[in-house]
Amino acid sequence: MFKYLIISLSICTLSFANEPISPIPKTVKYDHAKALLGKKLFYDTLLSKDHTVACVFCHDLSNGGADARKVSIGVEGRLGNIQAPTVYNARYNFKQFWNGRAADLKEQAKGPIENPNEHDMNPKLIEQRLNNSQPYKKLFYQVYSTKKIKFDEVLDAITAFEMALITPDAKFDRYLRGETSLSSDEQAGYRLFKQYGCITCHNGINIGSNSFQKMGTFIPYDANTSYPDRGYLLKNRNYHNVFKVPTLRNIALTAPYFHDASAQTLLEAVEKMSHYNLGIEIAPDNAKKIVSFLKTLTGNKPIIVETP
Repeated sequence: MFKYLIISLSICTLSFANEPISPIPKTVKYDHAKALLGKKLFYDTLLSKDHTVACVFCHDLSNGGADARKVSIGVEGRLGNIQAPTVYNARYNFKQFWNGRAADLKEQAKGPIENPNEHDMNPKLIEQRLNNSQPYKKLFYQVYSTKKIKFDEVLDAITAFEMALITPDAKFDRYLRGETSLSSDEQAGYRLFKQYGCITCHNGINIGSNSFQKMGTFIPYDANTSYPDRGYLLKNRNYHNVFKVPTLRNIALTAPYFHDASAQTLLEAVEKMSHYNLGIEIAPDNAKKIVSFLKTLTGNKPIIVETP
Protein backbone atom coordinates (compact mmCIF):
# COMPACT_ATOMS: atom_id res chain seq x y z
CA MET A 1 0.00 0.00 0.00
CA PHE A 2 2.82 2.40 0.92
CA LYS A 3 4.58 1.60 -2.34
CA TYR A 4 1.37 2.29 -4.28
CA LEU A 5 1.02 5.64 -2.50
CA ILE A 6 4.53 6.64 -3.54
CA ILE A 7 3.84 5.66 -7.15
CA SER A 8 0.54 7.58 -7.15
CA LEU A 9 2.19 10.70 -5.76
CA SER A 10 4.99 10.42 -8.31
CA ILE A 11 2.51 10.23 -11.18
CA CYS A 12 0.60 13.21 -9.78
CA THR A 13 3.84 15.21 -9.49
CA LEU A 14 4.91 14.32 -13.02
CA SER A 15 1.58 15.54 -14.39
CA PHE A 16 2.62 19.16 -13.79
CA ALA A 17 6.40 18.89 -13.30
CA ASN A 18 7.09 20.11 -16.84
CA GLU A 19 4.41 22.81 -16.85
CA PRO A 20 5.21 26.52 -16.27
CA ILE A 21 2.24 26.78 -13.88
CA SER A 22 2.02 25.02 -10.50
CA PRO A 23 -1.18 24.19 -8.61
CA ILE A 24 -1.94 25.90 -5.32
CA PRO A 25 -1.72 23.53 -2.32
CA LYS A 26 -5.07 22.34 -1.02
CA THR A 27 -4.18 23.68 2.43
CA VAL A 28 -1.49 25.87 3.99
CA LYS A 29 -0.30 26.23 7.56
CA TYR A 30 -1.17 29.42 9.42
CA ASP A 31 -1.89 30.59 12.96
CA HIS A 32 -5.65 30.10 13.18
CA ALA A 33 -6.21 32.29 16.25
CA LYS A 34 -4.20 35.17 14.78
CA ALA A 35 -5.96 34.80 11.43
CA LEU A 36 -9.43 34.99 13.00
CA LEU A 37 -8.40 38.14 14.90
CA GLY A 38 -7.01 39.52 11.65
CA LYS A 39 -10.28 38.73 9.92
CA LYS A 40 -12.19 40.73 12.52
CA LEU A 41 -9.86 43.68 11.96
CA PHE A 42 -10.12 43.27 8.19
CA TYR A 43 -13.88 43.79 8.40
CA ASP A 44 -13.80 46.58 11.03
CA THR A 45 -14.33 50.25 10.12
CA LEU A 46 -12.65 51.15 13.41
CA LEU A 47 -9.39 51.17 11.46
CA SER A 48 -10.48 54.21 9.43
CA LYS A 49 -10.50 57.81 10.58
CA ASP A 50 -14.23 58.42 10.16
CA HIS A 51 -15.34 54.84 10.82
CA THR A 52 -16.60 54.39 7.25
CA VAL A 53 -13.95 52.20 5.59
CA ALA A 54 -12.76 48.66 6.22
CA CYS A 55 -10.17 46.62 4.33
CA VAL A 56 -12.91 44.39 2.95
CA PHE A 57 -14.59 47.34 1.22
CA CYS A 58 -11.72 47.51 -1.30
CA HIS A 59 -10.89 43.80 -1.25
CA ASP A 60 -14.33 42.24 -1.55
CA LEU A 61 -13.95 38.63 -0.46
CA SER A 62 -17.21 37.73 -2.18
CA ASN A 63 -15.96 39.28 -5.43
CA GLY A 64 -12.63 37.61 -6.03
CA GLY A 65 -10.90 39.58 -3.27
CA ALA A 66 -10.77 42.70 -5.45
CA ASP A 67 -12.80 45.86 -6.07
CA ALA A 68 -15.43 46.01 -8.83
CA ARG A 69 -15.02 49.79 -8.99
CA LYS A 70 -12.43 51.50 -11.18
CA VAL A 71 -10.82 52.96 -8.08
CA SER A 72 -11.67 52.42 -4.44
CA ILE A 73 -13.39 54.98 -2.23
CA GLY A 74 -11.78 55.93 1.05
CA VAL A 75 -12.72 58.12 4.00
CA GLU A 76 -14.92 61.15 3.29
CA GLY A 77 -15.53 59.78 -0.20
CA ARG A 78 -11.93 60.31 -1.32
CA LEU A 79 -10.97 58.45 -4.48
CA GLY A 80 -7.92 56.29 -4.97
CA ASN A 81 -5.71 56.40 -8.06
CA ILE A 82 -5.38 52.71 -8.90
CA GLN A 83 -7.53 49.61 -9.35
CA ALA A 84 -7.38 47.57 -6.15
CA PRO A 85 -5.77 44.16 -6.83
CA THR A 86 -7.04 40.93 -5.33
CA VAL A 87 -5.94 39.95 -1.84
CA TYR A 88 -6.55 36.27 -2.65
CA ASN A 89 -3.31 34.29 -2.95
CA ALA A 90 -1.34 37.45 -2.17
CA ARG A 91 0.97 35.33 -0.02
CA TYR A 92 2.50 34.14 -3.30
CA ASN A 93 3.27 37.64 -4.64
CA PHE A 94 6.98 38.38 -4.76
CA LYS A 95 6.21 42.03 -3.96
CA GLN A 96 3.05 43.88 -2.92
CA PHE A 97 1.22 46.79 -4.60
CA TRP A 98 1.19 47.36 -8.35
CA ASN A 99 4.55 49.12 -8.21
CA GLY A 100 6.05 46.64 -5.75
CA ARG A 101 6.89 49.20 -3.09
CA ALA A 102 6.07 46.79 -0.23
CA ALA A 103 8.29 43.79 0.34
CA ASP A 104 5.68 41.66 2.09
CA LEU A 105 2.08 41.52 3.29
CA LYS A 106 2.83 43.07 6.64
CA GLU A 107 4.39 46.11 5.03
CA GLN A 108 1.50 46.25 2.56
CA ALA A 109 -1.14 46.20 5.31
CA LYS A 110 0.34 49.37 6.76
CA GLY A 111 -0.01 51.28 3.47
CA PRO A 112 -3.80 51.65 3.11
CA ILE A 113 -4.22 52.31 6.84
CA GLU A 114 -1.94 55.35 6.71
CA ASN A 115 -2.90 56.48 3.20
CA PRO A 116 -4.88 59.77 3.49
CA ASN A 117 -7.16 58.72 0.61
CA GLU A 118 -7.96 55.35 2.14
CA HIS A 119 -8.13 54.85 5.93
CA ASP A 120 -6.26 58.07 6.86
CA MET A 121 -5.15 56.66 10.20
CA ASN A 122 -1.96 56.55 12.24
CA PRO A 123 -0.59 53.87 14.58
CA LYS A 124 -1.14 55.92 17.74
CA LEU A 125 -4.84 56.50 17.07
CA ILE A 126 -5.41 52.85 16.17
CA GLU A 127 -3.74 51.73 19.39
CA GLN A 128 -5.86 54.19 21.35
CA ARG A 129 -9.12 52.96 19.84
CA LEU A 130 -8.30 49.28 20.27
CA ASN A 131 -7.08 49.70 23.84
CA ASN A 132 -10.36 51.44 24.65
CA SER A 133 -12.24 48.38 23.40
CA GLN A 134 -12.70 45.65 26.01
CA PRO A 135 -13.60 42.99 23.40
CA TYR A 136 -10.43 43.71 21.44
CA LYS A 137 -8.30 43.85 24.59
CA LYS A 138 -9.58 40.40 25.49
CA LEU A 139 -8.93 39.00 22.01
CA PHE A 140 -5.41 40.45 21.76
CA TYR A 141 -4.58 39.11 25.21
CA GLN A 142 -5.74 35.64 24.16
CA VAL A 143 -3.63 35.72 21.01
CA TYR A 144 -0.59 37.81 21.99
CA SER A 145 -0.63 37.64 25.81
CA THR A 146 -0.44 41.42 25.89
CA LYS A 147 -2.38 43.85 28.07
CA LYS A 148 -1.56 46.79 25.82
CA ILE A 149 -2.27 46.45 22.11
CA LYS A 150 0.50 47.58 19.76
CA PHE A 151 0.12 48.59 16.12
CA ASP A 152 2.65 45.96 15.07
CA GLU A 153 0.35 43.27 16.47
CA VAL A 154 -2.53 44.70 14.46
CA LEU A 155 -0.49 44.37 11.28
CA ASP A 156 0.66 40.90 12.31
CA ALA A 157 -2.92 39.68 12.79
CA ILE A 158 -4.13 41.13 9.48
CA THR A 159 -1.15 39.50 7.77
CA ALA A 160 -2.00 36.14 9.34
CA PHE A 161 -5.53 36.41 7.92
CA GLU A 162 -4.30 37.35 4.45
CA MET A 163 -1.83 34.46 4.51
CA ALA A 164 -4.83 32.14 4.87
CA LEU A 165 -6.59 33.53 1.79
CA ILE A 166 -5.68 30.87 -0.74
CA THR A 167 -8.11 29.62 -3.41
CA PRO A 168 -7.27 25.97 -4.11
CA ASP A 169 -8.80 23.43 -6.47
CA ALA A 170 -9.35 25.58 -9.53
CA LYS A 171 -10.28 23.39 -12.49
CA PHE A 172 -6.86 24.03 -14.00
CA ASP A 173 -5.13 22.98 -10.77
CA ARG A 174 -7.13 19.77 -10.79
CA TYR A 175 -6.18 19.28 -14.43
CA LEU A 176 -2.49 19.70 -13.57
CA ARG A 177 -2.84 17.11 -10.82
CA GLY A 178 -4.48 14.69 -13.26
CA GLU A 179 -7.85 14.80 -11.51
CA THR A 180 -9.95 16.19 -14.36
CA SER A 181 -9.85 17.06 -18.06
CA LEU A 182 -10.18 20.36 -19.86
CA SER A 183 -12.69 20.96 -22.63
CA SER A 184 -11.36 21.28 -26.18
CA ASP A 185 -11.67 25.09 -26.04
CA GLU A 186 -9.96 25.25 -22.64
CA GLN A 187 -7.10 23.06 -23.88
CA ALA A 188 -6.77 25.12 -27.04
CA GLY A 189 -6.82 28.30 -24.95
CA TYR A 190 -3.98 27.09 -22.75
CA ARG A 191 -1.98 26.04 -25.79
CA LEU A 192 -2.49 29.48 -27.38
CA PHE A 193 -1.66 31.14 -24.05
CA LYS A 194 1.74 29.48 -24.24
CA GLN A 195 2.25 29.87 -27.99
CA TYR A 196 1.58 33.61 -27.96
CA GLY A 197 4.02 34.06 -25.07
CA CYS A 198 1.55 35.10 -22.36
CA ILE A 199 3.14 32.41 -20.20
CA THR A 200 6.42 34.36 -20.21
CA CYS A 201 4.99 36.79 -17.66
CA HIS A 202 2.08 34.79 -16.26
CA ASN A 203 3.62 31.66 -14.80
CA GLY A 204 4.42 29.97 -11.49
CA ILE A 205 2.07 29.17 -8.64
CA ASN A 206 0.26 32.53 -8.84
CA ILE A 207 0.29 32.66 -12.64
CA GLY A 208 1.95 36.06 -12.37
CA SER A 209 2.94 38.35 -9.49
CA ASN A 210 6.55 37.20 -9.71
CA SER A 211 8.07 39.90 -11.94
CA PHE A 212 7.81 43.48 -13.13
CA GLN A 213 6.96 44.12 -16.77
CA LYS A 214 6.27 47.09 -18.99
CA MET A 215 2.69 47.81 -20.00
CA GLY A 216 3.01 48.63 -23.70
CA THR A 217 6.05 46.61 -24.76
CA PHE A 218 5.40 46.94 -28.50
CA ILE A 219 2.74 49.64 -28.72
CA PRO A 220 3.04 52.66 -26.36
CA TYR A 221 0.39 52.61 -23.66
CA ASP A 222 -0.90 55.70 -21.91
CA ALA A 223 -2.50 54.79 -18.59
CA ASN A 224 -5.32 56.96 -17.31
CA THR A 225 -3.95 57.12 -13.78
CA SER A 226 -1.63 59.21 -11.63
CA TYR A 227 -0.38 56.14 -9.79
CA PRO A 228 3.44 56.06 -9.52
CA ASP A 229 5.06 53.33 -11.64
CA ARG A 230 8.44 51.66 -11.07
CA GLY A 231 10.11 54.47 -12.98
CA TYR A 232 8.81 56.99 -10.44
CA LEU A 233 9.94 54.89 -7.49
CA LEU A 234 13.38 54.19 -8.96
CA LYS A 235 13.78 57.69 -10.42
CA ASN A 236 14.55 56.03 -13.74
CA ARG A 237 12.54 56.76 -16.90
CA ASN A 238 13.61 53.41 -18.34
CA TYR A 239 11.02 51.88 -16.01
CA HIS A 240 8.14 54.04 -17.16
CA ASN A 241 4.86 52.08 -17.23
CA VAL A 242 6.54 49.12 -15.51
CA PHE A 243 4.33 47.40 -12.94
CA LYS A 244 4.07 44.09 -11.13
CA VAL A 245 2.51 41.44 -13.34
CA PRO A 246 -0.88 40.65 -11.77
CA THR A 247 -1.98 37.16 -10.85
CA LEU A 248 -4.44 35.53 -13.22
CA ARG A 249 -5.96 33.36 -10.52
CA ASN A 250 -9.70 34.04 -10.14
CA ILE A 251 -9.36 36.53 -12.99
CA ALA A 252 -12.92 35.82 -14.15
CA LEU A 253 -14.14 37.35 -10.85
CA THR A 254 -12.01 40.49 -10.69
CA ALA A 255 -13.16 42.84 -13.46
CA PRO A 256 -12.30 45.55 -14.34
CA TYR A 257 -8.77 44.74 -15.49
CA PHE A 258 -5.31 46.34 -15.52
CA HIS A 259 -3.95 48.86 -13.05
CA ASP A 260 -6.06 51.59 -14.66
CA ALA A 261 -9.22 49.45 -14.95
CA SER A 262 -9.34 50.19 -18.68
CA ALA A 263 -10.63 46.74 -19.71
CA GLN A 264 -14.13 45.82 -18.63
CA THR A 265 -14.21 42.19 -19.77
CA LEU A 266 -11.76 39.32 -20.04
CA LEU A 267 -12.09 39.31 -23.80
CA GLU A 268 -11.22 43.00 -23.96
CA ALA A 269 -8.26 42.42 -21.64
CA VAL A 270 -6.90 39.62 -23.86
CA GLU A 271 -7.30 41.76 -26.98
CA LYS A 272 -5.61 44.78 -25.36
CA MET A 273 -2.67 42.77 -24.05
CA SER A 274 -2.23 41.20 -27.48
CA HIS A 275 -2.15 44.65 -29.06
CA TYR A 276 0.06 46.51 -26.59
CA ASN A 277 2.33 43.79 -25.22
CA LEU A 278 2.51 41.29 -28.08
CA GLY A 279 2.17 43.72 -30.95
CA ILE A 280 -0.44 41.62 -32.74
CA GLU A 281 -4.15 41.66 -33.40
CA ILE A 282 -5.33 38.33 -32.08
CA ALA A 283 -7.97 36.43 -34.03
CA PRO A 284 -11.38 36.68 -32.27
CA ASP A 285 -11.76 32.90 -32.06
CA ASN A 286 -8.33 32.52 -30.48
CA ALA A 287 -9.06 35.27 -27.98
CA LYS A 288 -12.26 33.50 -26.95
CA LYS A 289 -10.37 30.24 -26.44
CA ILE A 290 -7.84 31.97 -24.20
CA VAL A 291 -10.74 33.37 -22.18
CA SER A 292 -12.07 29.80 -21.84
CA PHE A 293 -8.72 28.81 -20.35
CA LEU A 294 -8.65 31.82 -18.02
CA LYS A 295 -12.03 30.83 -16.62
CA THR A 296 -10.52 27.53 -15.40
CA LEU A 297 -8.36 29.52 -12.96
CA THR A 298 -11.20 30.24 -10.52
CA GLY A 299 -10.56 28.41 -7.25
CA ASN A 300 -12.56 27.71 -4.14
CA LYS A 301 -13.23 30.49 -1.67
CA PRO A 302 -10.83 30.29 1.31
CA ILE A 303 -12.19 28.25 4.21
CA ILE A 304 -11.49 31.02 6.72
CA VAL A 305 -13.77 33.43 4.83
CA GLU A 306 -16.69 31.13 5.61
CA THR A 307 -15.57 30.58 9.23
CA PRO A 308 -17.73 32.49 11.78
